[in-house]
Amino acid sequence: MSSLKPSEIVAELDKYIIGQNRAKRSVAIALRNRWRRRKVDPELADEIAPKNIILIGPTGVGKTEIARRLAKLTDSPFYKVEASKFTEVGYVGRDVESIIRDLLEMTINMLKIRAQEAVAGKAAAIAEERVLDLLLPESRDGNTSAGEGESRPGGDVVIESDPEARARISSMAQTREKLKKMLREGKLNDRTVELEMPDKSMPMVEIFSNAGIEEMGINFKDMLGSLMPRGSSKKRRVTVAEALEIISQEEAQGLIDMEKVVSDAKTKVEQSGIIFLDEIDKIAGKTGGSGPDISREGVQRDLLPIIEGSTVNTRHGPVRTDHILFIASGAFHVSKPSDLIPELQGRFPIRVELDSLHKDDFFRILTEPKNALLLQYTALLRTEGIELSFEDEAVNEIAAMAEEVNNLTENIGARRLHTLMEHLLEEILFEAPDMDERKIVIDRAFVVEKLKDVRSDRDLSRYIL
Repeated sequence: MSSLKPSEIVAELDKYIIGQNRAKRSVAIALRNRWRRRKVDPELADEIAPKNIILIGPTGVGKTEIARRLAKLTDSPFYKVEASKFTEVGYVGRDVESIIRDLLEMTINMLKIRAQEAVAGKAAAIAEERVLDLLLPESRDGNTSAGEGESRPGGDVVIESDPEARARISSMAQTREKLKKMLREGKLNDRTVELEMPDKSMPMVEIFSNAGIEEMGINFKDMLGSLMPRGSSKKRRVTVAEALEIISQEEAQGLIDMEKVVSDAKTKVEQSGIIFLDEIDKIAGKTGGSGPDISREGVQRDLLPIIEGSTVNTRHGPVRTDHILFIASGAFHVSKPSDLIPELQGRFPIRVELDSLHKDDFFRILTEPKNALLLQYTALLRTEGIELSFEDEAVNEIAAMAEEVNNLTENIGARRLHTLMEHLLEEILFEAPDMDERKIVIDRAFVVEKLKDVRSDRDLSRYIL
């Protein structure tokens, strides 16, 4: 659990997200409260519920990015889902619990990869010895080093006294050491070996089941797997480099404790999970309507128990949602937060309005963040040996154009910059491999020339999304 102060959290978010200080403060406080709850007496800590947040603002102003960066910053399990996916015809959100199952599966996979990385050194050492066995099969015999004996039927060990045998054993040991050195230096990477691998081919079986089948505690993969023949394997000829990789992965999987991985993942999800519910305004509808409104309210009522705090059954066991932080977002152009059912409104006590982006914001987005758009294009073209630079006046013109097009057409926030930049640099990006000019400076005249069609043709700008 992160012990960052709220001011430190905001400072970290500032490196990637321009403006939106109120939203950053709200999520920073919510995150710090999690750390505080862990320090409270356990009996009281269980009663302290997370303060869920609704971020209100048009698309492209940083709602999703704030939640994603927050999760990455604190190493929290994070899952983004669009609330509107549960509003298809004939579907009223009956399987919203799949959100929790998906979050758990993602967390298990993440922790499994980390556990494999932790034992990678040990797995690589085992893989190295197994590959040496393949390269020098006779070294796998009982007499692999001088002084070893062989067992007789009576159980006694007879020390090898034959000088020729001792010399042979010593020679094999020396050969093995030479091969090990060559293996580590990569000199044997292209040599092929015959590797015995488990036969993973099995009949294709498709299962059509009702959503939520995991509530019954049935895992069809495991159930059908037990009916299939086990132990079958096949031999493949692979290079030594491929063999090392295959065996390392196989050994790493065998070295990790999957029960502990699953247990840790469940704890991590329950105590520090973050679920981002995007487009929540799409399921906020006024009562009294027909069809779609009923469906929307149905989705809200199905989401309610998960957000309130309940136990969701998964194939890895029950998961409690009492302390998962829910961050919802929506533009709320047509509806408003008060159109949500009262019970759901009460579960999102913190509401933050995000500001629309203007010219100055676009200028800062293009230049300031650690992953600024101009830095990305500069890095991409540097791979072709081209040094790309932008004058401040050129960046100002791009920012002004983004604001103008957003005002004339649909306001899609900072996403407008991506398509304007692609339109601006299209010719350079296409011709870069064959260009003689190695240093290109983008000035205001270049921007005006390349983007004049967007400004003059209202219909064209409508299609620049």
